[in-house]
Amino acid sequence: MYKGQTITVIMPCLNEEQGIEQILRRMPEFVDETIVVDNGSTDRTVEVARSFGAKVIREEVRGYGRAYRRGFSNATGDVIVTLDGDHSYPVEALSYLLEAFLHLEVDFLNASRFPVRDPRAMTFKHKFGNLVLSVAMSLLYLRWVRDSQSGMWVFRRKILQGMRLESDGMAFSEEIKIEALKDPDVRFGEISIQYSSRLGEMKLNPWRDGFANLWFLVKKRFSSRRKP
Repeated sequence: MYKGQTITVIMPCLNEEQGIEQILRRMPEFVDETIVVDNGSTDRTVEVARSFGAKVIREEVRGYGRAYRRGFSNATGDVIVTLDGDHSYPVEALSYLLEAFLHLEVDFLNASRFPVRDPRAMTFKHKFGNLVLSVAMSLLYLRWVRDSQSGMWVFRRKILQGMRLESDGMAFSEEIKIEALKDPDVRFGEISIQYSSRLGEMKLNPWRDGFANLWFLVKKRFSSRRKP
C-alpha cells in the first residue's frame, strides 16, 4: 500500500525470463499485487515469476492488448501501474511516479520515454516512428501527448469502467491513452522517465506495427465521430 492506495503492478510477458527476474528482484515492498500475464512463453518466464511470488495469469491469444485486458480483469488494487517484462522501464521509479500521480491529482499518468537519455535504448528509426505517431495522435485528438506509445502508465483502476478498449495488439498503448483523454472526468498527465535498453529478444516489428498503429489512430478517431 502506498499512502492509503493499494497498488497492482501488471506486466505482459512473452519469453522474458531475463527481464522479469531483474524487475521482480527490484519490486518495491509497497506493491500489494504483482500480476504477470503470460502470453505463451516457452522459456522460464512463468517459473521465474512464480518464484518471486507474482500472480501468473495465462492468456492464450497472442497480443499486447489482449494480455493487458486479461491482467486488468484480474487486478484488485486501487491504482494500477504497468511495466514491460523486458526491464526497459524503471521499476525503481515506482515511488517517484506514484508521488507525481498523487501530487498532480490526476487519474491517468503517462510515463514518457522522451528525451531518451540512453543512446542504446532506442534507435533513430524507433524515435522517428514514435514522433510520427505521437504527432498524429495529438493532432487527431487535439491534445499534445509526448509519448503515445509508452507502455508504462499509472492510473486509477475505476476509470477502466468507462473505457472502450478493443485493440489486441500494440495499438493498445495508444488506445488506453485516447480513452483517458476522451473522458472529461479523467484527469490526464504525463511525466518523463529514464528508459533503458531491453533484455532479451525484441518482439516489436517497427514497420508493421508502426503502420498498424497509425491506421488504428485514424480508424478509431473517425469511427468515434460517427457514434451518437
